[in-house]
Amino acid sequence: MINSTSSYFIFSTYLPVGALRYLFFMLTAVIYMFILISNTSLIVVICMNRSLHEPMYVFLCSLFVNELYGSTGLFPFLLLQILSDVHTVSRPLCFLQIFCLYTYVNVEFCNLAVMSYDRYLAICCPLQYNTRMMWNKAVTFIIVLWVYSSVKCLVTLLLTIRLPLCGNVLNNLYCQNFLVVKLACSDTTVNNIYGLFGIFLTVLVPLLPILFSYTKILKVCFSGSKQTRQKAVSTCTPHLVSLLNFSFGCLFETLHSRFDVIKFPSELRILLSLYFLIIQPLLNPLMFGLQMSTIRNAWKLAAM
Repeated sequence: MINSTSSYFIFSTYLPVGALRYLFFMLTAVIYMFILISNTSLIVVICMNRSLHEPMYVFLCSLFVNELYGSTGLFPFLLLQILSDVHTVSRPLCFLQIFCLYTYVNVEFCNLAVMSYDRYLAICCPLQYNTRMMWNKAVTFIIVLWVYSSVKCLVTLLLTIRLPLCGNVLNNLYCQNFLVVKLACSDTTVNNIYGLFGIFLTVLVPLLPILFSYTKILKVCFSGSKQTRQKAVSTCTPHLVSLLNFSFGCLFETLHSRFDVIKFPSELRILLSLYFLIIQPLLNPLMFGLQMSTIRNAWKLAAM
């Protein structure tokens, strides 16, 4: 029976944990608080310290803002669902979460791509860096990547909202666009084509500057001095770890939800579906905050 008038969705993946729900609630709340405090602290340190008002740190600030944005799209919702006996969400809130989480993913990849290009200029073209990557140019890059990601995800959402649905049960812990599309009673060819095209854009557009940048950086490292190699390792390691971690999480979620080619026990699938939304906001402040000496020193001065 067509259920296009249903005003809510039901999540079927939540396990009956009984009294353990309060333990899960506390663990989730602690993780969320750590993400809020760590990312906000680094944003404040970068904004308050004039020595950090450089393109590289402008991109980092955008990255930390995006971690707060994505986490806020997930954690408050997740905390409410953990405490609730009935795991439902209204249609408008579900679509809002889809927009937030999908924008977060796109901004993350684009931000990491711009950061790789910035590292390429700093390592391979150090004498031209200040003219080729100025502060106002960095701000323009950030505005473009946020607008591009928002428009791309808005089109995805508008294509989904128009669909009449034959059900309202989502096999997940949070709202996901493709799971809503699978409930449609009408033809979803346009959604599927744009969805695959969207995955292509999300991956290929950032991948090209990343591959270009690291190909050039590797060439310089092999032919350059020991000091150049040390500079490349110290500035690129946090970026590479962040990029590989996020790519792994997104790859698993895409393969499982859209193509259903990976079979895992339900408990493991639940954990992995949350991986890229939880570990990335936890990892980035630790990687960039602890590994980069300029941020560590600025943090020490701010704490004194």
